[in-house]
Amino acid sequence: MKQLFILKAGTTFPATAQAFGDFDAWTRAALGPLRMDVRALDVEHGAPLPPPDACAGVVITGSHAMVTDRLPWSVALEHWLPLLIANNTPVFGICYGHQLLAQATGGEVGFHSQGSELGTVEVRRLPESDSDPLFGTLPMTFPAHVAHAQSVLRLPPNAVRLAANRHEATHAFRVGDCAWGVQFHPEYTPGIMGSYIREEAADLGLTPEDVAARLRAVRETSAAEQTLRAFGRLAEARA
Repeated sequence: MKQLFILKAGTTFPATAQAFGDFDAWTRAALGPLRMDVRALDVEHGAPLPPPDACAGVVITGSHAMVTDRLPWSVALEHWLPLLIANNTPVFGICYGHQLLAQATGGEVGFHSQGSELGTVEVRRLPESDSDPLFGTLPMTFPAHVAHAQSVLRLPPNAVRLAANRHEATHAFRVGDCAWGVQFHPEYTPGIMGSYIREEAADLGLTPEDVAARLRAVRETSAAEQTLRAFGRLAEARA
C-alpha cells in the first residue's frame, strides 16, 4: 500500500519542541484524519528517500537550514523531487520545502531583499487560484503564520502563482497538476507561532515593543491550515 510521507527537514528550537513537539508532529496534526498510513522520515539525518511509486503523497517540512546552503541531504532531496512530479505524485512543500520545490523545478531561491517575515500576517489569494483544488475555496484574504528569511525569487517555468502579500510576492505556487509550495506555515498553531517570535527576537534585533505587538497579532489561521488538510484528502483520493 502507498503511504503519505512527511519528510522532516529539520528540528525546532529545544524550548519549542519541549512545549509543542517537532515539525513532523505538527504536520501530522494539521493534515487531520486520514485513512491511509502516514510516515515521517528524518531526511536531515539520513533517512533514505522512498521510491516515487511507493508515495501516495509527500509533505516537506520547514527547516532552520537555508536552501542556498546546498547541504548534501537537501541536494539529494532536490534531485529526487522531479521524479515525484514526473510520476504525478502529490507534493506539498512548506517554507523550506516550498523553496526547495521551486529550486528543484527551475526556480531561484535567495534571501529576501527586505529581510525576514515573522508573525501572523495577511495573505491574499490571487485570481489564478480560483480553480486550484487547494486554494480555490479559501477566502480572498486570510491570516497565516510566517517565519522565513529566504524566498522564491523567481518561479519555475510554467508555475502558477497562487498567493502573495505586501512582503512576499510568492506565498504559494503550483507546478504541474499536483505539486504545491507554500511559504507560510499551515501547521503552526498560535502557541508555536508565539514561541518562534520569542525565540527569534534577539537574532532579528526586535525591540520588546515589537515583540509584544507581534504576539498580540497572533491568532488562529484555519484557512491556511485548510490547504494542508485539502492536500491530504487529495493525496488519499488519488491513492
